[in-house]
Amino acid sequence: MRYQTTRPEPRPTKSPRTKPAEVRLDELMAAAEKLFLAKGVEATTISEIVEEAQVAKGTFYHYFASKNDMLGALAQRYTARFLERLQAAVDACPAGDWRARLRAWIHASVETYVETYRTHDIVYANHHHHDRANADRNAILDQLQGIVEHGMTAGAWTTDQPRVVSLLIYSGVHGATDDIIAARPADCAAFARAVADSCMRMLDAPKSDAPKPRGRTR
Repeated sequence: MRYQTTRPEPRPTKSPRTKPAEVRLDELMAAAEKLFLAKGVEATTISEIVEEAQVAKGTFYHYFASKNDMLGALAQRYTARFLERLQAAVDACPAGDWRARLRAWIHASVETYVETYRTHDIVYANHHHHDRANADRNAILDQLQGIVEHGMTAGAWTTDQPRVVSLLIYSGVHGATDDIIAARPADCAAFARAVADSCMRMLDAPKSDAPKPRGRTR
């Protein structure tokens, strides 16, 4: 008599107990951001951060020398995600339609800032206008200037001062959005369109002649 033998069912593969470094780091930073938003930076301890992230305290010090060091990394993370959202909005427009791409950049900038201003205010609490070497600010400004320059080359507008225009748009959008944040609107879409309209009119405005120096009168 032959006996039919059955092979044992293979055991399910266990997921690795150690998470990839980038996942662990992202979870650690997400835990810190959550606590900073809920309690404030000063009131949040490193012990609370590692408890929220469910990691050992040594893991924190593997990545960061201090809480302030982590705050700097959170600022870079914030800017990277901000840039990604702006670029995604721009890329959703036709490649050659620079007017639409600039409008999309302005609109996304307003909406993203409104949605994330609480994190922005935490990670940039110590940044001031005199910090002109701010790499995060310059990264966003460079992204905007690239759009303005490409539009200028394509004939979408006639400005011959792309850097000046980019500075005015960047500062204007940021300042105008601060104002709408204070007003706490239910929907900022109409406001974002109004900001974009104003910026486009600035690009379309004819260049004025420089004032002539006054001569001496006798």
